[in-house]
Amino acid sequence: MTPRLDRWTVNLRQGRVRPRTLEDRPQEFPRVDEALVSRRHRYGYSAAAAEMSLAHQAVDGTPPDGAFADALIKHDLLRGTSEVHRLPGGAAASEAVFVPSDPCGGRAAEDDGCAVAYVHDPERGASDLVILAAQDFTGEPVARLHLPGRMPLAFHGSWIPDA
Repeated sequence: MTPRLDRWTVNLRQGRVRPRTLEDRPQEFPRVDEALVSRRHRYGYSAAAAEMSLAHQAVDGTPPDGAFADALIKHDLLRGTSEVHRLPGGAAASEAVFVPSDPCGGRAAEDDGCAVAYVHDPERGASDLVILAAQDFTGEPVARLHLPGRMPLAFHGSWIPDA
């Protein structure tokens, strides 16, 4: 039951699927730049996971924080490397969504933008919206917005630029 990062390559002509494990480290909710879904991409982002099986034991459906870990991961799928952004101890991170700096596609590099995630702050008993510069993933957050309450870690979303 340990979640890991796998890539499935689908060959429609041959009717075959080729699964391949990219990393065994427990992690959940891998995301790439939405503009590159189903296309070649170099970078991906995920939330480190701890004992994910505990998430299925909660009676009310709310996964305990012990199921999640205090880190976000940026994967360089071309080089086969990763960077880890550590969060304060006891924090629990949801998936990291990539937000391009130029939503119209005029970026200098694929990772020109930010990784955005909800992070539960156990000291405040509430969540923060944490914004990381994707090209300085292990550095200090660009911003940390304190939310007035706790955002469920299973709350998934995407960022859409104003029209």
